[in-house]
Amino acid sequence: MKTLILIRHAKSDWPPFTPDFDRPLAERGINDAHKMAEFLLKSGLKIDQFITSPALRAKTTCGIFADKYQKNYNEAPDLYHAQEKEFINVISNSDESADSVAIFSHNEGISEFASNLCGDDFQFKTCAVAIFELNSENWSGFKKNPISLKEYITPKHLK
Repeated sequence: MKTLILIRHAKSDWPPFTPDFDRPLAERGINDAHKMAEFLLKSGLKIDQFITSPALRAKTTCGIFADKYQKNYNEAPDLYHAQEKEFINVISNSDESADSVAIFSHNEGISEFASNLCGDDFQFKTCAVAIFELNSENWSGFKKNPISLKEYITPKHLK
């Protein structure tokens, strides 16, 4: 059994003359990321591997989570403006020894991908976490095996 954790980056800011790729997190985003990471850690959710879009807002969100879990993270350029095929490629190539993988990315792609996984209209809020269980022992078999949504958590659930 594998666990896939999809996480949309936390609330970002958009300072003047800042390209989309370089947008930083807003203060609220930083606070939400710390709260969500702490909540998941205290709830006992195990995360073995962290993979993020290289865009600043996603990378910063991932870094906050990885620091709480005392883990390193990897960047996957395909997760910036990712569509389903990019998500599948990144997940299918995850470390097979990892039982749980957290993927940090952006909307609209992450909402569309989650919708396709659970067969429902799924709209990711910023810093929201969707936890899926994959009935497989291998990430390489990601799309060949049943997957089910176990939990969806937003920062508002924590307040």
